[in-house]
Amino acid sequence: MGSSAATPLIELRDVSKHFGEGEARVDALKEVSLSISAGEVVALLGPSGSGKTTLLNVIGCILEPASGWMRLDGDVVYDNRWLRSDLRRLRLDKIGFIFQFHNLLPFLDATDNVALVLELAGAEHAEARRRAAALLEYLEVAHRRNAMPSHLSGGEGQRVAIARALANRPRIILADEPTAALDSKRAGIVMDLLRKLAREQDAAIVAVTHDEKIFDRFDRIFHLRDGRLDDKGED
Repeated sequence: MGSSAATPLIELRDVSKHFGEGEARVDALKEVSLSISAGEVVALLGPSGSGKTTLLNVIGCILEPASGWMRLDGDVVYDNRWLRSDLRRLRLDKIGFIFQFHNLLPFLDATDNVALVLELAGAEHAEARRRAAALLEYLEVAHRRNAMPSHLSGGEGQRVAIARALANRPRIILADEPTAALDSKRAGIVMDLLRKLAREQDAAIVAVTHDEKIFDRFDRIFHLRDGRLDDKGED
C-alpha cells in the first residue's frame, strides 16, 4: 500500500473509558490498544455490553476516554485529554459513519441526503450535488438518485448511506451493525462495496457486527469481552 500503510490510520494505546463513579462505576473499556492500517476492513465482535459500541464512539471522537492515547490519520487527537477543540470539524473531515438503519433524512431525495454533508463542510450546492451524483454512480445506485428514502429498498438505502459517509472523502469509516437489517445477498454486496472502498480510497473500516454471514469479508477480527481486547486481531 506504499507509505500510507507505514503509519496506521487508527492507533490506540491503553485507552480506558468508564461510566459513573463509586459503586455505580462501569468500566466499559480497559486499556485497549489496537492499530489499523489503510486498506484494512476489521470487525469488532463481542457479547452485548462488552464495549464494542463504546470503542467505536471513542474512535469516532463522540465519547471522550478516561485515559490513554489516540492517533487518527496521522493526527494525535487524544493524550489523556482532547488535543483538538474542534471535534465536530475533525469528525466531518476525517470520519464517515454508517449505521444499522440508514438514518436518511426522509424529506430529502437520495442525492440531497448525500450532498447535505458536503454543504455542511462548505461546498457550494451545485458542486455538492455533482459529488453526490458521482458517489451514487460509484455505488451503483445512481438510478435511484431522485428517490425519497421511503421508496428505497433496504440495500439501496444502505448504499445511499454509504455514499453519505464517503462524501467528504474520510479515510476512517466506522460502521455499527451495517448489515444487520439486510438479507444475506444484500449484506454480501454491502461488505464487498466496503472492501472495494477500503482498497481504492486507502481507507480503514471498522465495523461492529454480530452478522456471521459476513465474517469472511474481514481482514481481521477483534474480540471484546468485559471492556478488554482478547487478542490483537485474528486473520
